[in-house]
Amino acid sequence: MSINRNAQIRFLALDKCLRNNGRLWTWKNLLDAVNEVLGEEINPKTKLPIKIGKTQIYEDLKDLEYRVYKAPIKRTPKGKLTYYSYEDPNFSIQNAPLNETEINQIKSTLQLFTRFQGLPDFSFIDEMIPAINEKLGLVSVEREVMSFENNLQYEGSKFITPLFNAIVNKRALEIDYQDFKTPLPNTIYFHPYYLKQYNSRWFVFGYNEFTKNTYWNMALDRIKTIKELETKYIETNINWFEYFDDFIGVTKKNDDILQTIKLWFSPIQAPYVITKPLHPTQTKIKNTEEGLEITINVVPNYELEMLILSFGEKVKVLSPESLQKAIYYRIKDASKLYK
Repeated sequence: MSINRNAQIRFLALDKCLRNNGRLWTWKNLLDAVNEVLGEEINPKTKLPIKIGKTQIYEDLKDLEYRVYKAPIKRTPKGKLTYYSYEDPNFSIQNAPLNETEINQIKSTLQLFTRFQGLPDFSFIDEMIPAINEKLGLVSVEREVMSFENNLQYEGSKFITPLFNAIVNKRALEIDYQDFKTPLPNTIYFHPYYLKQYNSRWFVFGYNEFTKNTYWNMALDRIKTIKELETKYIETNINWFEYFDDFIGVTKKNDDILQTIKLWFSPIQAPYVITKPLHPTQTKIKNTEEGLEITINVVPNYELEMLILSFGEKVKVLSPESLQKAIYYRIKDASKLYK
């Protein structure tokens, strides 16, 4: 059977109820819980909140138990009522293996994505397709053959979806945020615009009502809570792809100036820098037996300094002098730790 968005919402709502052993669930209780969730969905034809009835609840329970997920649903008669729960309190359809319908839907989607392989703006598809095929068991392999950089313990992952939804649906948010320098969280009224991943961490950019800063950014792992506000969402016309063009990472002040950074790399490091440029603006000045000289046009910031330091003794800042001094003093301070 085909599982559309409406059905998936109902299944997830039922799953949440059946996992909650702290309450007795009749078909009427389940119906109310599902309709409460569906109330956020609007029927495009009637323009009214979507609602279902008793017959659909029974059909959905059958889908969970027999047709789709093989859920271990327990029925407990008490008087004239029947109460529903899971036999296994640890069961959840979110942890269940993919069923045949879901696998076919994913395969169809992947086939569609293959049409975009090789196009410049869709280079991520070249990595995504084999990863999904292997991880979801859509191809037969004797052992895992791919590995992706992933921060499994990253605390901010749970906020990616609600922030993404707030951006798409244009919702203002109340965010409790605690950076590494403050002992207690601060409450921020925030209008999110853009999500960006850098160095295995996620950041959200948007308008901070208190500071009046349109480019305010927060690390998702420092967010404590998120709540939607009823206030009007303040929109922006910022082109975020262009905004990130002239710097590395996520840190840039409004008065920062674009500069030409000239770097020397040792002959050993040279081929790695050529095949994996530091920045899209990277230009080769010369490449000889004595080393590689390049330039990049970026705004100097903390992330650039950390990137340069990561090359150790295989790199030298040739200009500007201000960045050269910044790197020199960082190396000097670091050397004191080993004396």
